[in-house]
Parts: sequence; structure tokens; C-alpha cells
Amino acid sequence: MNRTLLITGATGTVSGALIDALDDSGFRLRALLRDPSKAETLRARGVETFIGDLDDPRSLPPAFEGVHDLWMLTPNGPRACENNMNAIWAARQANIERVVRLSAVHAAHDAPTRSGRLHALSDHEVERSGLGWTILRPHWFMQNLLNEADDIATEGTFRLNTADGRLGMVDARDIAELAAKVLTDGPNLHHARIYTPTGPRSIGFAEVAEQFERVLGTPIRYVPTTDDEREARLLGFGVPAWIVGMLTEYAQAYACGWGDFTTTDVEDVTGRRPRSVADFARDHADAFTAKGPRAA
Repeated sequence: MNRTLLITGATGTVSGALIDALDDSGFRLRALLRDPSKAETLRARGVETFIGDLDDPRSLPPAFEGVHDLWMLTPNGPRACENNMNAIWAARQANIERVVRLSAVHAAHDAPTRSGRLHALSDHEVERSGLGWTILRPHWFMQNLLNEADDIATEGTFRLNTADGRLGMVDARDIAELAAKVLTDGPNLHHARIYTPTGPRSIGFAEVAEQFERVLGTPIRYVPTTDDEREARLLGFGVPAWIVGMLTEYAQAYACGWGDFTTTDVEDVTGRRPRSVADFARDHADAFTAKGPRAA
């Protein structure tokens, strides 16, 4: 394959998994990075690196020159639409043929989350850009559970403000493998398609705890918490207030059943069933396992 793929958000969860999934694909991989200190790790994986920032459109042309395909991932935040706009403008100026964009679950102009509404605006821009396009709107990432790994390992509990909501949560590796298949299938097969990657079934967090308990062989308990308690905890960890508010909006929507669905998109595109929560727990068991005696 004689094509160059530019990857934005290259050090993030999904983009990192995408680089793995494209190993031996024949793509010439190029990454756009804000932080020069992260370039060497990517270069060691055979990825060409360019320093630029989606906040600064003047920094983008060198990275976009000579690119055929763009993997578009914008940071979550109030400037997400501006970041997308800058990238799409640079892509058009560079005559890029196709963009595969990572959006958000249920992105829509009437979504109950600010992230979903912002993503809807950017999705619309991509659709009207004149480029070839495919959009992925994945469900809640199983990798989000890694944020609770310390509590699970040390206390055997984790606390979220999603009540008894059920989610068709998906492993980020399955999102990446779907994206890799879209990219390697060529620029036309998946044009104007919107995929919603999910896991194999919808599951509540009490059952997530049960699955982890079976895999890890130690008691695990899910403890529902309030929005205020969760927000105070996140703010205490230094999470920006805008992100904390966005996460509360998602949690409230999930608690009301907004995420209780699945699709067959992963299997339809990749030919393989998506990973289950138990699969995820087995593959990441070390992260959730206490390194010493568990506190009483």
C-alpha cells in the first residue's frame, strides 16, 4: 500500500491501539504531536512525527503535506469544534482524500451531553467537507475502568455515579481494529458510513464487578455514588472543571438508560466478535491486582 496516514491524538488510548492494529498494513504512518518529548517513543515504532497543535492552524501544513488519509481525533474540550475545523481546513488545503473521524456515542444536536453536541457539529462539518469520510461513534470505553484500578486493587471497590445504568461498553482495541479495517479496505468501501462500535452486550457496573471478581479471584464491589461526590473526587485529582461537568452529563444520561444498547458494527466490519468485559479484565489483570496486602 503506497499511502500515508496522518494520526492525530497519537498518544491517546484509541490512536495508540490503532498504530498497533496497523502494524504490517503497508501504511506509512505519521503522527501529529504537541509534545516533542513523546516523539521518540513513536519513532521507535516506525512512526514519522511532526510537531503541531490543532489549536494553531499555522502549525499544521507540514504534517498534512503528502498525506492521503487522516485519522481525526480531537481533544475533549470547549475548543473541540475549532480543532476539527483547523484540521479539516488543513486536510482540504493538502488535498487529503479521506478522513476517518473518532466522534462520540449518540453524537447529535440534541444530545444530553456537551461533548455529544460538539461532536455533532464536527461530524456535520466532515460530512460536508468534500472529502471522503467515515465516522466512528463508539460507546463507553472499557479502558475507563483503568481509572478505577487503584481502588479495585487496594479496596476491592469502585465508585461511579451511573446508578444502575447498563452500557454496551466497548474495548478501545476493538474500536481501533474497526478503524484499521476501514482504513485498509481503501478509500471508497466505507465512504459516508457512520459506525457505532459497542461490546457484545449491555452490562451494568454491578455485573462488571462480578465479572472482575471471577477473573481476579478476589471480592470486587461496585458502589454507586452521587454526582457531587464523584465531581469532588475528580476535581481533587486535578481533572478540569469542564471535563468533570461533561462526565457528569454522561453519567446522568447513562443512569437513565441512554447507553443500554449494542450494535453488531465491530463484527460486521472486522469479522470478529468484540471483546467482553471478562476478556478485558483478563488482559489487564495486573493493573487491577493488589501489589501487597489489601487494606482491611
